[in-house]
Amino acid sequence: QVQLVESGGGSVRPGGSLRLSCAASGFDLYDYAVGWFRQAPGKEREGVSCIHASGSSTEYADSVKGRFTISRDNAKNTVSLQMNSLKPEDAGIYYCAAERTRFYCSTYPFGYEHWGQGAQVTISS
Repeated sequence: QVQLVESGGGSVRPGGSLRLSCAASGFDLYDYAVGWFRQAPGKEREGVSCIHASGSSTEYADSVKGRFTISRDNAKNTVSLQMNSLKPEDAGIYYCAAERTRFYCSTYPFGYEHWGQGAQVTISS
């Protein structure tokens, strides 16, 4: 069964950190670009970060640059998102997604073939 599963969500105070993981099963992430997206209540899904299949290139939304870091471990078939200095506006459901391409990665949610079920991130003092 092909699936992506996010883990590591939770509730933290502003300024805190969380590390999200995205684990693939049923397929090999090696040939896939992976993106992280989030959706807050009443808002559209937005791209947070993405990483090239090789790991050689990454992109970040301006709102998270310098605070979030995306990485991948193809041997473990996982992609992680380290989130530091979290702000209330970072709250939402975080999704990882995979697109089979070795040429680019995108923070737009179009073209991604596989999506996880989402992980809740709550920022509250």
